[in-house]
Amino acid sequence: MSGSMGANEMTAQPKPPPCILVIFGAAGDLTKRLLLPALYNLRRAGLLPEEFALIGVARHDENDDTFRQNLGDALRKFVPGGAEKDDCLWLAERTYYLRGDLDDPAAYTRLAELLAETDRTHGTRGNCLFYLATPAAAFSTVVRQLDKAGFARETDGRWRRVIIEKPFGNDLRSAQELNREILGVLAESQTYRIDHYLGKETVQNIMVFRFANGLFEPVWNRDHIDHVQITVAETIGVEQRGRFYDATGALRDMVPSHLFQLLTLTAMEPAAGFDADDLRAEKTKVLNAVHSFGGKHGWANVVRAQYGAGSIGDREITPYRQAPNVAPDSVTETYVALKVMIDNWRWAGVPFYLRTGKSLARRRTEIAIQFKQAPLAFFNDTPVERLTPNDLILHIQPDEGVTFGFGAKIPGPTVRIAGVEMKFNYQDYFRTAASTGYETLIYDCMIGDATLFQRADNIEAGWRVVQQILDGWAEERVTELPIYRAGSEGPGEAEELLRRDARRWRAINGGDLK
Repeated sequence: MSGSMGANEMTAQPKPPPCILVIFGAAGDLTKRLLLPALYNLRRAGLLPEEFALIGVARHDENDDTFRQNLGDALRKFVPGGAEKDDCLWLAERTYYLRGDLDDPAAYTRLAELLAETDRTHGTRGNCLFYLATPAAAFSTVVRQLDKAGFARETDGRWRRVIIEKPFGNDLRSAQELNREILGVLAESQTYRIDHYLGKETVQNIMVFRFANGLFEPVWNRDHIDHVQITVAETIGVEQRGRFYDATGALRDMVPSHLFQLLTLTAMEPAAGFDADDLRAEKTKVLNAVHSFGGKHGWANVVRAQYGAGSIGDREITPYRQAPNVAPDSVTETYVALKVMIDNWRWAGVPFYLRTGKSLARRRTEIAIQFKQAPLAFFNDTPVERLTPNDLILHIQPDEGVTFGFGAKIPGPTVRIAGVEMKFNYQDYFRTAASTGYETLIYDCMIGDATLFQRADNIEAGWRVVQQILDGWAEERVTELPIYRAGSEGPGEAEELLRRDARRWRAINGGDLK
């Protein structure tokens, strides 16, 4: 794992070997908003090889010149503070475009010719990184075509690697089938299943925070932690993605990927070292230890809901069912909350509450750990009626950092306690440059480090948990879901999920754990 991709120490990282990056789906938003700015940031940090080239593949009617123009436009628009002309020119001089359908063998024949010519021009030594920035339905198609065209074979010291975006399957069976198809063509060592959350500094820092500090790891267990809350809240609604989202929903879209990544990093045992396979094995063990969601008992630990009308800032939000390409009688959830129990020695009896939703009060992703309260007996003869809980908040977005809350005496002649906070913010402390979160992941793939990528068993273990919930919902056959107001904290049913345990959610708009 390469570590920080925004700090000054970034320049101390070795450059990757020469290579060509081929992006399938290069005309899409992912490429424009995130991948191209990430490549620009890597170039600015000195972390792209001089022998580098970029090939975009899409069905749009473009050519090298128009694609290079689009690259420049994207960098000017999506790089904070604007892009430097020299670095834009450096990328443009190494950028090419190929028009073709992803299922057309002739397109891959033309790609082979372009790869050979580009390799000769830029000295990339036959190394290729293929990025599937395509709809999930095209993953198998592209991998099969890469195999038929001979692009998957690694010979004479040349490496070939494939990055596959989420969603990786839409249930357990489809994820297993996709793994079988991909691993029938590629070795696991060539396969990089990406989750961009793992490129965020605070997410990577979870392991450092836990395992490099003697202060925290000894109390990171059931003896000292009361419960954990993991939140991925979005203010955006379904927007123009109704067709995709109505067939997917919040559970499939966010839980097997983002939320379970945060869960496993928080709950995993220390691995023998930073070896990619050792770390990923420990993450899989966490998911394999998740208590079953089968039966009515399991369903009682899951809440789903849809957003209705409301407002966020000065934006009026229309109900989910009125969004374009959403069925007017849809029962697809835009919000889901889970109470997860992990049946192992470290976490027995400690609930992990997970929630994610659209059109909520604030954009916020965080992990909140509340420690068990100290005994109150020492303060029996004082005005203190309750103790301030100790909570540790790992802020992942929009502002990356850590907050630790604890109790302190209020100045005065009597003993009174108030909550205070110590805060650490990445931007303030390290003066990090802006990043997309993809810099680290693209760089790691170029150097062959799979630590931050999901292995086949990671993917399937997550889907096994989620499949139990999907099966339960299929049995329920509901025709209506609870509705929460757009711009709110979410449905009341989610509050009840914690209230019955005498706990409360940390407010999305801010606030302490209770």
